[in-house]
Amino acid sequence: MEVLSVTKGRNGSTRSANADGILGHNRVTPDCQQPSVDDTPPAPVPPTPVAPADPVLALLQTDLQRADDGCWTAQHGPYRLGTHFQAIYSLSHHRAVGHEALLRAHDDQGRPVPAPTVLASAGSPEDLVYLDRLCRLVHVANFARAARGDQWLFLNIHPAVFVHAPAMGAGRFMEMLLQRFGLAPQQIVLEVTEDMVGRDQDFERAVAQARGLGCLLALDDFGAGHSNFDRVWRIQPEIVKLDRSFVRRAATEPRIGRIAMQMVSLLHACGAMVLMEGIETPEEAYLALQADVDFVQGYLFGRPSPLLHLPGEPQPQIDAVWARFDAQYDADKRAERDRLAPYANAIGQAATLLQSGLPLEACCREFLALPGAELCYLIDEQGLQLEHNVTSPHFEALRSPQFAPLRDSRGARWARRPYFRRAMDNFGRVQVTRPYLTVHGAHLCVTVSVSLRWKGQLVVLGGDIAWEPDPQLG
Repeated sequence: MEVLSVTKGRNGSTRSANADGILGHNRVTPDCQQPSVDDTPPAPVPPTPVAPADPVLALLQTDLQRADDGCWTAQHGPYRLGTHFQAIYSLSHHRAVGHEALLRAHDDQGRPVPAPTVLASAGSPEDLVYLDRLCRLVHVANFARAARGDQWLFLNIHPAVFVHAPAMGAGRFMEMLLQRFGLAPQQIVLEVTEDMVGRDQDFERAVAQARGLGCLLALDDFGAGHSNFDRVWRIQPEIVKLDRSFVRRAATEPRIGRIAMQMVSLLHACGAMVLMEGIETPEEAYLALQADVDFVQGYLFGRPSPLLHLPGEPQPQIDAVWARFDAQYDADKRAERDRLAPYANAIGQAATLLQSGLPLEACCREFLALPGAELCYLIDEQGLQLEHNVTSPHFEALRSPQFAPLRDSRGARWARRPYFRRAMDNFGRVQVTRPYLTVHGAHLCVTVSVSLRWKGQLVVLGGDIAWEPDPQLG
């Protein structure tokens, strides 16, 4: 049998705690109303618990009051705590699939108070545990009263509270909280910040406890600070949220944008879905579609609100994002084809001249005269380079001595390279690679290549082009 105790809170109010550390504090009052947005009947309200012997449910019932169709708020010292929700969308599904609960607090004069200020007001570890749980209780109550269909609720937990959760009865608290409001554990996504991973020896036990409840985990702020994939491997989150500062840079700096796309692919390979947060501009939304992220969140799709974005609501902002993507993607591809066409034509002409018996240098002269063209080379059917590179004067003038050990590439084997494999698989047809890092310098290049018969053997003729994305392209 659990023992109940009574302690004094920071503001002098009475606070109850059971043996599992479940705390109650002050009464809760409604202050807003969720309008009906469709004809879907409201979600059933779980019956009032009739088992007063269960102290957890009794404390929840005592601490919470619900007005007809009202929101929930709670008073904590001088702060009144409430909830705003920011929708999380699947662009592919064309709807909101979840909401992140955000703390909205006001002081006794009605002025907004930042959430970090409220959390910093906790005067002891016990107060912090209480305050963190009170916030979650208010968030869950507000979500449960208005939710329709299958949607996730993303909950932030203070790092210190999460890390030490197993020792503080957090599992029982969450279980009873969700049971009281009729939510299933699989509807809850617990957000943990990346800097928490590995910071405390109890972290993995906290992760195991959350998974034991059936909740999902989201690794937040990935891409900020010292991100590394070891943390993803360690906790294996279902969702990774890319940090908004990283998203902002990726949408404006082509190099970072390419890294973002590769990062999404790697996270998918790790078994995690990817959420791009902080999307505020059409350019950032376009990046999200280019990178094939799973979910998006940000002001472009809607600001935080006390109301939920329910299934079946029109989503004109998603329609606009897809319309721009279709138009811009097609335009970008056309512009890229037009940009590369002279190089593809020139390497094809060089292959024809090579078959006529001219030396490689003479064959590649037209190609190497094009802007940005760097070098040409021949590779046999095993992927071995046959001769020296033939280089352009521009490339020679800019070549750095730092890469001198790589200069002589006779006999180098390029069998792994996409430009070789594709040319071998498509005889006589010019192939074009994606931008990649050249071994001839710390910059990106694109290779055009074509296979042909030369002196009785199958060979591939390749030509490298220094590549910087056209700033006019998306």
